[in-house]
Amino acid sequence: MGRGIETKEISAPPQSSLRKGLKTAAVLLIAAFYVFCAKQTGFSFRLLWEGIPSFLKLMKDMTPPNWSIYPRIIPAFIETIQIAVLGTTAGAVLAIPLIALSSNNINTNKISYFIFKALMNLIRTIPELLYAAVLVSAVGFGPFGGVLALAVFSLAIIAKLTSESVEAIDPGPPEALAACGATKAENIMYAVVPQVLPVYVSYFLYVLEINIRVSTVLGLVGAGGIGQLLKTYLDLFRYQNASTVIIATFLLVVIIDQLSVRLRARLI
Repeated sequence: MGRGIETKEISAPPQSSLRKGLKTAAVLLIAAFYVFCAKQTGFSFRLLWEGIPSFLKLMKDMTPPNWSIYPRIIPAFIETIQIAVLGTTAGAVLAIPLIALSSNNINTNKISYFIFKALMNLIRTIPELLYAAVLVSAVGFGPFGGVLALAVFSLAIIAKLTSESVEAIDPGPPEALAACGATKAENIMYAVVPQVLPVYVSYFLYVLEINIRVSTVLGLVGAGGIGQLLKTYLDLFRYQNASTVIIATFLLVVIIDQLSVRLRARLI
């Protein structure tokens, strides 16, 4: 009979006591951080449990929804979509020069490239609601402040995503045109834009989808749309009306999401 092949288990080298101690200290530090955050924010399972009856009462007050207010909801929805479309379109147009300036294969000046890349990241880090609150204070209550807020937000997001796509394009066509003596503008128009345009439109639809969701809450800071109507009903304790607005908003967002997904799938 043949002899079996002997196998030996290879054990992992023992960890040093210092490494184990550092891991234990890291776990304890993270746990202490969470405990500290819970205490500072007043997190309590007891308060959560005691709040269940109030939550159930609110749910009871919100039912049944008052569907008779739909004549007021439809104009608010139209305004919400208008805010999102105008804001996204303005941001997409304004993003075009920023895309070129923050793409290292178009803007070869390292200093200006770094400045515009940093500016784009700075704009992107500020939440839309903060933009809306500041701009509403500047231009007054109404949808115009919401349009401006979404335009600034859209500019940064579309510029960042598209500039990354520009940096990842096939370098062959631009190099071929440059070898034929094409100017930089001609190179961008005929070698870069055809490769990036479908992605740019896809990002536009993606940001529009986000902005429609965001614009539903911009009204909470006075920027118009369905959010302002929801805030009015909540302030007046008209919970049945508020639940109608919430359900209708949910349906609108689901429909827009599905349309956006299908359109983007055709483009990419």
